[in-house]
Amino acid sequence: MYDSIISIIHSGWLYTGFAVVAVVSTIITILIILSENRNPVKSLAWVTVLLLLPVVGLILYLFFGRNLKNMHMISRRNRRKLRRGEKRVHTDPRRMGLGNASLQQINLGRSLTGAQFYADNHVEVFTDGRSKFDSLLADLRRARHSINLQYYIFEDDNIGRQVADILKEKAAAGVTVRVIYDHVGSFSVRSRFFRELRNAGVAAHPFFKVTFPQFGTRVNWRNHRKMVIIDQTVGYLGGMNVADRYIDGGRTFDSWRDTHVRVIGPVVAALQYSFAVDWAFMGGELIDESVRSDSSVFIPSPSALGGIGAQLLVSGPTHQWANIALAFHKAIANAQRCVFIHTPYFLPTEALLKALQSAALAHVDVRIMLPDKSDSRMLTMASNSYISESLRAGIKIYRYKPGMLHSKMIIVDDEFVSIGSTNFDFRSFECNFESNLFFFSREFNERMTEIFRNDLRHSTRIEASAWRKRPFGQRFVESLVRLLSPVL
Repeated sequence: MYDSIISIIHSGWLYTGFAVVAVVSTIITILIILSENRNPVKSLAWVTVLLLLPVVGLILYLFFGRNLKNMHMISRRNRRKLRRGEKRVHTDPRRMGLGNASLQQINLGRSLTGAQFYADNHVEVFTDGRSKFDSLLADLRRARHSINLQYYIFEDDNIGRQVADILKEKAAAGVTVRVIYDHVGSFSVRSRFFRELRNAGVAAHPFFKVTFPQFGTRVNWRNHRKMVIIDQTVGYLGGMNVADRYIDGGRTFDSWRDTHVRVIGPVVAALQYSFAVDWAFMGGELIDESVRSDSSVFIPSPSALGGIGAQLLVSGPTHQWANIALAFHKAIANAQRCVFIHTPYFLPTEALLKALQSAALAHVDVRIMLPDKSDSRMLTMASNSYISESLRAGIKIYRYKPGMLHSKMIIVDDEFVSIGSTNFDFRSFECNFESNLFFFSREFNERMTEIFRNDLRHSTRIEASAWRKRPFGQRFVESLVRLLSPVL
């Protein structure tokens, strides 16, 4: 039999069969790409790769090219049940004296996802990890009925173990504790850490667990959300994961600059709805919880601003639209006075780049703040490739010096502020499951603008004349890395 196999190989039948399979698979894949009517540039790029490198192209497409837009995270019937459980306060935003741009923004969010607008929320802002986790740990200890916690990264380090210990204690005391962690984001964490949580009564599950043979179909999709909902009354959302480096900067940075919020008010129901959809998507029970009468243990912080209108917008590869990217585009296009952006990475879509350039050319004050030193060298190089064309349009680019700038915030004119998990890059807009709170309030806008201006005092502006003098080799590498932007 061994001799027969050798003779088949020598006869070339095996190679012919492999070639036929590769050709047929490539043709089928190309037909699938064309039938999806994607962005022509992206479709052409995939077709080119598949034709030039059939085997490599098929592997890359399996990992990074799959389209999830036809996947339903939850049935319509269960979605309606959750919507009924969501505490809707039908507030007419026009009664709050908001401008036309804000009204359009709110209508867009409602059209994209059914996102409701909630008035009269109290919002506390954290710009460092220590204050955020001090507040979160205190609120977790106050929990009496339920804790729903969702993070992209949940490390087994000092702060991770502090959070885990409280979750175990609360589960033992009869509190319902649910944890969603992203399997890829927390890949380096020992399975024993999460197993101990489950053994203590915590329902802890990975989102899109990456296992074989599903590895190729799941590795590219990340649940990048960072939110906590406690007793349906207090919520946390922003850019910080559960890890020591968000407090002390870790081994690489002197400090870590981020933005996170604590919210109390009707918008917490929207956070709960988002968590419940993700939980059901993973096969969990349909969460049916409401605010308890004893929720007065959670009170707004003295530093929190009240009476703020808010809307939660979520986005992900299963949605029909790139929800948050469209919302950002609308906000930038409506800008009359200023657009201020915090982002750790700057890899905009073509549409968003043109929107920023158009705003700057129309004499809107557009400022983008990036970290001077990033946690990803490759993403930094890719981000650098967009700076020259931004500077030419009059966009002001700043490098934040003290430490890692991980904040994801957008301020537009006098009323709009976006804070959440979404980076200004392709992956966040198209591949990740993200969540951002959109705030509509002049007072809150003023507070966040002052925070942004304070960060400017610790930043250096990039001058076009100096930027043009960078070595040719550096510019070439940055342009080369830019080709990988959609999958970085």
